[in-house]
Amino acid sequence: MSSAPDGAAEGVRIVVEAGSGQELLAAAGVLFPDERGRVLLVRLPYNRKHPVAVPGGGCDPQDGSPRRTAVREIEEELGFTPRLGALACLDWTLDHDRPPIAAHLYWAEPLTPEQAAAFTPDRAEVGGWAWLTPDRAGRALPPRLSRRVAACLRAPRAAAPLELENGQPVGHALDHLTPVPAPAYTGEAGLSELSEHWPREADPAPPAEAPPLLDRAAYIASLPRIRAKARTVFTDRAGRVLLVRQRPWDLPGGEVPYWTLPGGGIEADRELPRAAARREVREELGWSCEPGRLLALDWLPGRAADPAAVRETAVLVYLFDGGTVADERFASIVLAEEELVEWRLCDPVEARALLTPASWARTAAALAARDRPGGPAELVGGHPAG
Repeated sequence: MSSAPDGAAEGVRIVVEAGSGQELLAAAGVLFPDERGRVLLVRLPYNRKHPVAVPGGGCDPQDGSPRRTAVREIEEELGFTPRLGALACLDWTLDHDRPPIAAHLYWAEPLTPEQAAAFTPDRAEVGGWAWLTPDRAGRALPPRLSRRVAACLRAPRAAAPLELENGQPVGHALDHLTPVPAPAYTGEAGLSELSEHWPREADPAPPAEAPPLLDRAAYIASLPRIRAKARTVFTDRAGRVLLVRQRPWDLPGGEVPYWTLPGGGIEADRELPRAAARREVREELGWSCEPGRLLALDWLPGRAADPAAVRETAVLVYLFDGGTVADERFASIVLAEEELVEWRLCDPVEARALLTPASWARTAAALAARDRPGGPAELVGGHPAG
């Protein structure tokens, strides 16, 4: 479906079951610019409260990555295969009315008038479209989505991917943007006067062949969930990386020691990724420190997309920069004994030997990102997305 969950869930009270606090939704949308600097927005015939949206929708377990979700959604909604560019932003949003959402927005190559004229939309999902200036798009989109899109349009492309929380810039994105409120919300008022492809009726009924509209709460409950982790990269003055060994647990092959970067699961229903990184470092190492730059975003597919995956659900890993730590501070580490057995400073050869292949690839990408400007590396299973 084309509906981004944060639009579909407006005004719906969702009760999260006990034990599911680490679960969140994931979505991917696409920003299509045209030759005049406008952006493509679509009308969702099944969302009467907030019908204006960016093309895209929720991640399916079979997709394998948000980038693949974005391509699939455009193929289903508009009938063509887009050529995606860089990840424009990742926005983590919290809302008491629905589970959190990790919303990805991708840039696409500009569409020519001929390409736009060849749209073959699925009328059950796209009831119209229009090219809007950034200012007009900001007013037509619901506030949360408006802030997200405006941030991508305002920031230089070299800053991408932007790190956003609830639509506002954080981390390195603050070097390029200042937080601003969304403009006054108008919805689709007047869009039919701008585009021949926007329906003239004030509230047209969905096509007769469309399936019945789901109750909003039932729709949200039906969406697949993912999990997320926040880890931090600390190094010493010699460039060695800090690894911790989790307390072994019983597996079919016996107890297996497991080395990783400090960090752990994000309590998705109550905290944002930076807060999770701060909390995990405090709990695991006894340190109080603020996360630095977001160095990498790694999507680990679940078994539906990769039968060899170790998890049923996909996992999104945030890797933050903890910086270079003075030697004397390592002596102040107080490990969480119920979780961790030991810590070690490792050069690249040793770290690669201790970590799983995906974890080493992710760590190496994060370390490399320290040496270049811009946003975090977009990874899938530790390797560059594409």
